[in-house]
Amino acid sequence: MMAAVFLLKPGSIKRDEKGAIQDARSSSTLIISQGLKIVVDSGQQGEEKAILQALMRIEIEPEEVDILINTHNHPDHCGNNHLFSQAKMLAAREGDMIAPGVYTMATPGHSPDSISVVVEADQIVVIAGDALPTFGNYLKNVPPALHTDLDLARASMVRITEIADIVVPGHDRPFSLRKDAYVALPFGIGSMEH
Repeated sequence: MMAAVFLLKPGSIKRDEKGAIQDARSSSTLIISQGLKIVVDSGQQGEEKAILQALMRIEIEPEEVDILINTHNHPDHCGNNHLFSQAKMLAAREGDMIAPGVYTMATPGHSPDSISVVVEADQIVVIAGDALPTFGNYLKNVPPALHTDLDLARASMVRITEIADIVVPGHDRPFSLRKDAYVALPFGIGSMEH
């Protein structure tokens, strides 16, 4: 049985006319694999309502989430961790097998602790956090503007694009690397159960 991937909330980023970031809000994603419910990034504080409404649409209570993973520890990615009070918080590392068909890979550069979550569904979905923050970063082959190590940031982008069919970026909507276009989630829903 394959994993299913649901977008709870798309990420966004707003910049001023000089390119300075004015507002950044992360994507929040739900994975269901073999009955395990995994949330990757909980979004920025103040976005609780949007996340709770998305969970309600797929008939899942926040207390039913088993595992919570943050792609990194910036407040726009972990501001609503409190919603998932019963979830085990994972400080994931390279190669951690989270559930059948779901594992992590280190993608440092934006921050030293950045990880991505790989989901093997009908296609390979990579929840990239800020290692690949927007569709524009992919199209222009430009690493995140905010980074702690530019070379690592570039290497992480390459690593993601080498394996992914679909990317859930940190600050944009999901997109297909095969079609160079935005795509809708859920993905792999046909064979999932919860």
